[in-house]
Order: sequence, then structure tokens, then C-alpha cells
Amino acid sequence: MPNDKALASLADLPAALGLLTRLPVRVDFAIATARGARAAWAWPLAGMVIALFAALAASLALRCGLPTGTAAMILIATQMIVTGAMHEDGLADSLDGLWGGWDPTRRLAIMKDSQIGTYGVLGLIVSVILRWQYWTLLLMGPFWPLAIAIGALSRLPMIALGRFLPFARDGGLSHSVGRPKTDTLALATAIGVIVAAVTIGSASLIALPVLVGVSVLWGLIARNKIGGQTGDILGASQQIAEVVLLGLLVALA
Repeated sequence: MPNDKALASLADLPAALGLLTRLPVRVDFAIATARGARAAWAWPLAGMVIALFAALAASLALRCGLPTGTAAMILIATQMIVTGAMHEDGLADSLDGLWGGWDPTRRLAIMKDSQIGTYGVLGLIVSVILRWQYWTLLLMGPFWPLAIAIGALSRLPMIALGRFLPFARDGGLSHSVGRPKTDTLALATAIGVIVAAVTIGSASLIALPVLVGVSVLWGLIARNKIGGQTGDILGASQQIAEVVLLGLLVALA
């Protein structure tokens, strides 16, 4: 049984994949439960795995002679399939709740409701269209490093907001996982920085501060409207980070 207080464990990557994806990985749930948020350092690695599947699907589409726009949509669809669209669900629920309710109690109730509202639908449409447009442009060049960088970096806000924001409600996925420790966030950030430096080079010097700024802004909105974070808020932070990073890479290309 790994030490549930240790900074990292070999069991953390399967736990991260089991939490963030629908991949058929073997997870020891007793160990994963004991480790809890300690395993969050591996979330950027899980993001890289997701990115590899998505980039592979896009590469095969391009090899088959499909248009770049079609390959871009296949890349996005692969991400949704691999993750079970859990981050998209978090984005839709967050937008519905944060802007569809008049007080924190009502906002949290809306976020917990499985039905999707106007804000959620519009948010998903905007997110998918932006990602599709950005990837259509990025697929015209070497895109594997970009996919890996975004896969890793876009998972960092989930850890940071989970660390610094209190739980907005008792119960739920975020509450069951727990709040990451500072050293867990530091290790995840170090992984993200190294991956970004290797894959996108000097662009990481701009991408990282932008990522911090967007994450802080989203965290402030969540704190103001519901008093903290939920699993939906964390999932939405990944989607927002991905869109912003993609747009930045297009602008820097």
C-alpha cells in the first residue's frame, strides 16, 4: 500500500486516468481513495495522454486525405470520447449556475441539475467553435507538440483552484477527491512548465502568465458567485484554459 502522505506514487497516474478519462485502465480504488488529491500531480500527465489520442486521431484523418477542418473536429471529438466530455459538462453546468441563479444556493442547485440551460448550450457552442477554428489553423503545421503542451497545461488550473478555493458545497466529486496540497500543485506546475518549455519553447514564457491570469479571474468569479469551487468549476477551468491557450498559440504562430 503506497504511503498516502508521499508526494508522488506510481499508482497516481492510473488514478488520474481513471478520474479524468474513460480509458479502461486498472485502478486500485482503495489506493486511489487513500491518495485522494495527492494524485493530482499526475493530472497534467493524464492530459498529455488524452492529447496523444486526439493528435493521433487527427493525424490519421489527415493521412486519409480528409480536410483540415474535418481533422480538427475529429481531434476535438476524440478528446470528448476519451474524457467522457466531463470537462464540457463542467463548463455547461458552471455557466448555467453562475449566471442562471440569483444567489449562491440557487446557483449551486442549478449546477447540480442534470438538465442543460441556455447559458450552458451557448457556452459549449462557443467553446467548440473556437477550438475547431484554432485547431484548423494549427493542424496546418507541426501540431503534436502543441497538443501535448495544451493537454498538460490546461489541467493545471484544476489543481490550483482546488488548492486555493474552498469547497462551495459539502459532497460532490471535488469534495470526495479533496483539496490538493501546495507541494502537489508545485510538482504538477513543474511538470507543466517542463513540458511547455520542451514542446512550445519560448511561447511558454507568454502562455504561463496568461494561464495564471485566466485561472485567477475564473477563480474570483467562482468565489464571488458561489463561495468557492466544485467539480464543475474545476472542469470548466480546463476548458477555458484550453480555449485561451489555443488562441494564444494561433496568435503567436
